[in-house]
Amino acid sequence: MIANKNPMCRFTITTIALLLFLPSWALALDPLPSWNDGAAKQSIIEFVSKVTTAGTQDFVPEHDRIAVFDNDGTLWVEHPLYTQAVFALDRIKALSSEHPEWKITEPFKTVLEADTTAMTKFTPQDWVAIVAATHSGMTTEEFAELAKEWLKTTKNPRFQRPYTELVYQPMLEVLEYLRSNGFKTYVVTGGGQEFVRTLGSNIYGVTPSQVVGSSVVTKYEYRDGKPALMRLPKVFFIDDKAGKPVGINLFIGKRPYAAFGNSDGDREMLEWTGAGKGARLKMLVHHDDAEREYAYGPAGGLPETRVGEFTNDLLTEAKDKGWTVISIKNDWKVVFPFEKK
Repeated sequence: MIANKNPMCRFTITTIALLLFLPSWALALDPLPSWNDGAAKQSIIEFVSKVTTAGTQDFVPEHDRIAVFDNDGTLWVEHPLYTQAVFALDRIKALSSEHPEWKITEPFKTVLEADTTAMTKFTPQDWVAIVAATHSGMTTEEFAELAKEWLKTTKNPRFQRPYTELVYQPMLEVLEYLRSNGFKTYVVTGGGQEFVRTLGSNIYGVTPSQVVGSSVVTKYEYRDGKPALMRLPKVFFIDDKAGKPVGINLFIGKRPYAAFGNSDGDREMLEWTGAGKGARLKMLVHHDDAEREYAYGPAGGLPETRVGEFTNDLLTEAKDKGWTVISIKNDWKVVFPFEKK
């Protein structure tokens, strides 16, 4: 037998031999490196394997692979107040000189007096009035520029970082992992559709058409000799709770195979997803890490809140229907991208 003296050839042969004996999992990089090994991470990986393996009963054609994600509390921080709500409150202060009547008119009076305790008790009607006053009377382009500029210059008071940096690294990995396996990912939010569209492409990797949210009435008209869509002080659609399945059907037109939420506002979206045939992934983010983020919700006796409300009733339904509850404390190695080493 003639020995092969070519070192490159010996390296190639050795490498091939090693690869043949390595288990399949060792040949692939971890698609979710910011997740601890556990039931939550495994459920995501097993689901993707099921729906992408041709010839099996759970296989889903690529054109039907739809995944939907709530935004506030699911993809980025929502406490102590929703980001868009903070934007709206700042807009009231900025516009107050043009509206002297606000000093004696609720809910604007409370905002201008910076009565944070009273603001936590605002009703949905109060917030509708605030959004109507601060998000209308301008074109869609003007609103987008206002939102973009605010997001660039405003920092979260606790973390002292722009809100756009307070996205959840583990969820960014899920978005990318699903897309790499043929899924089209959508953000389905109770927040304003145009507001979330300003950050979707840069942060979440979704196009404006992949954002479904609450919206105001818009009107086509000419402004300064050019056609424009004017935002009117009137609600068009509320994409929350039972509105989420309606919005999904209206704007996406297909039942999702995967749905991610974090509160009672996402209950119907997960129910709608789970009612379909075949393998379906339904997950809820539970905020139980006060040290790295926030702790609120029913598990472990944590305090209830109107912001991202996660009730015991929702927890019971999740257990009964086999939905996976993600523990930030136990399932995530890191919370934010800037924590990565």
